[in-house]
Amino acid sequence: MLTRYRLDNGSLVQGEDAAGPVLVYLNPTDAERRFLLDELKIDEHTLNSALDPDEPSRLEFEPSHYALIFKRPKNYSAQDHFLFKVTSYGLFLFPDRLVMVVAEELSPLLGGKLAKGISSVEDVFLRILSSSIHHYIEHLKVINMISDEMEKKINSSMENKYLLNMFSLEKSLVYYLSAIHANGGALERLKNSSAKAGISQRGLEHLEDLLIENSQCYRQAEIYSNILASLMDARVSIVSNNLNILMKTLNLITIGIMVPTFVVSAFSMNVGIPFQHHPMAFWIIIFLALLALLTMIRWWQKKKW
Repeated sequence: MLTRYRLDNGSLVQGEDAAGPVLVYLNPTDAERRFLLDELKIDEHTLNSALDPDEPSRLEFEPSHYALIFKRPKNYSAQDHFLFKVTSYGLFLFPDRLVMVVAEELSPLLGGKLAKGISSVEDVFLRILSSSIHHYIEHLKVINMISDEMEKKINSSMENKYLLNMFSLEKSLVYYLSAIHANGGALERLKNSSAKAGISQRGLEHLEDLLIENSQCYRQAEIYSNILASLMDARVSIVSNNLNILMKTLNLITIGIMVPTFVVSAFSMNVGIPFQHHPMAFWIIIFLALLALLTMIRWWQKKKW
């Protein structure tokens, strides 16, 4: 599906204008693929890479354009069970147009301040890259919030559900670290090839800012990943200890019930027993049962159980 965008007073506006310089292809049809391959001379392998979620970031130069395969966070859904994944998209920058190829539907292409102050397709190109980096940062904030909430639940949990969720978050951060690192390599190459790519001085300054933001994003993801990994053994021990405490409590309750039960059972046998004709026999037996229970409790306290 093709969506066209045009530049209007410094903003990127969606429209059906055939002369719109920004074209976004969502899962292009066979006819659209033919147009991209035959008319725009996009390399078929590069086009397929843009639709492959496992494709690493890279920069390639063609006679009429240059292509950048970039990684971004995949849209999260409840079915992912706290596993945040990444996907790829392709940006093909021509002198007069920008073609973007994506495999899944995007949120608004550019929003907020990123959609303002745009004067060229080069600005759109760099703003899209900036949007992807900010998307990672937002997801990292969400992962950190989920991790904090999971920690609170693990402190009182006796099942593995929350631990498995934490493992999913840790795995997500590994995906993010790999993708952000690959993006950084592609951005570094684009900066070094800025003259060949025809990037303006203003665009080069923006690109340097993107490299700094990407580096900070990588460092933030690395810190979160190290924290999750280093404390995972402690969280496993907490869940195991909670289960041990529960089993200990149940055992103490069982023993506490068995001791007075034994006393009462001893006086319930169909044989000659003490106090069987005593008028206060019932209360004597109850007293002995309570005395046995109190003695057991006192023994537990002395043993610090």
